[in-house]
Amino acid sequence: MLTEQASMNKLRWIMTELRDPKTGCPWDIKQDFASIVPHTIEEAYEVADAVIDAVEQQDFSELEKELGDLLFQIVFYSQLGQEQKQFDFDSVVAAICEKLIRRHPHVFGDKNLTSDAEINANWENEKAQERQQKNLNEDISILADIPRNLPALSQAAKIQKRCAHAGFDWHNIEDVFAKVVEEVEEVHLEIEQNNPQALAEELGDLMFAVVNLCRHAKQDPEQLLRQANQKFTKRFHGVEKQVASSGVEFEQHSLEKLEEYWQQVKLDEKQR
Repeated sequence: MLTEQASMNKLRWIMTELRDPKTGCPWDIKQDFASIVPHTIEEAYEVADAVIDAVEQQDFSELEKELGDLLFQIVFYSQLGQEQKQFDFDSVVAAICEKLIRRHPHVFGDKNLTSDAEINANWENEKAQERQQKNLNEDISILADIPRNLPALSQAAKIQKRCAHAGFDWHNIEDVFAKVVEEVEEVHLEIEQNNPQALAEELGDLMFAVVNLCRHAKQDPEQLLRQANQKFTKRFHGVEKQVASSGVEFEQHSLEKLEEYWQQVKLDEKQR
């Protein structure tokens, strides 16, 4: 057995023990590439939540644990790859080292990239070359290999970013805003037409246009909506407290009274 000192070698040893066909953990033994994907996604979201909590509360202990859980996912995939003689942890590390050095010629080479725009353009160019290298005998779409399992807002932003890099983009934010207004009007028209299918399509177009507005404003739409969700949740808890203090059931309150509570919560926020 290895020493108690924490190290990547120890973590990899633990993984091999868990996957041992005779003495390992039955749950770990029966896993394959497909079965652990949902766990990987869940761990990634838990890391994101832990980052937000760490920044807000200045307590990084939970983030440390969640990062360990996510790291274990990588070790798990690497173990599966090694068992199938496809790749292993060392080759995974080698691949990311090569990629990072190649994508940062201004740090590890002699290219002079100083602005964020130049750095981002170089990054996208390198990724485009990588996509083409995967399929040398055919033309690859600019939108190839965008992850299908990305949250829809993040996926929309990534699609738009790829198109913008190729020159298919609005030149200024006012044009983008005008497009949002146009999509709002089309949604309103479909509401009046009472056509659920057409309305659903126009609502999707509106959401896509709003994501584009966020991107032009240099904001992350996924993060903005998460923050809005958190703000609404916090305010709604405030409304619930006022309802509880009133002694009247929530369902028995009028919408006007609940709106009054809501406005009071917002006023309290400003006065803090």
